[in-house]
Amino acid sequence: MTRIARLLRIAGGFTLLAFGIALLVLPGPGWLMIAAGLALLAAEFAWARWALDKLKAGGRKIAGRVTARQKNG
Repeated sequence: MTRIARLLRIAGGFTLLAFGIALLVLPGPGWLMIAAGLALLAAEFAWARWALDKLKAGGRKIAGRVTARQKNG
């Protein structure tokens, strides 16, 4: 990967992450933007991979609760 592409990926990841954090209090898809930013940053930083894995695990946990409630009525 070229140096310019790497810098663009990192800048884009941090930009999406910042907008996602802002959208947690503003109307918009905050968690989706955070996940997209972390997905870009995970290719370069181990902490971003860890945070993305935690976010995915939390999403699966919530999805499991929702589907369990739907089955129970």
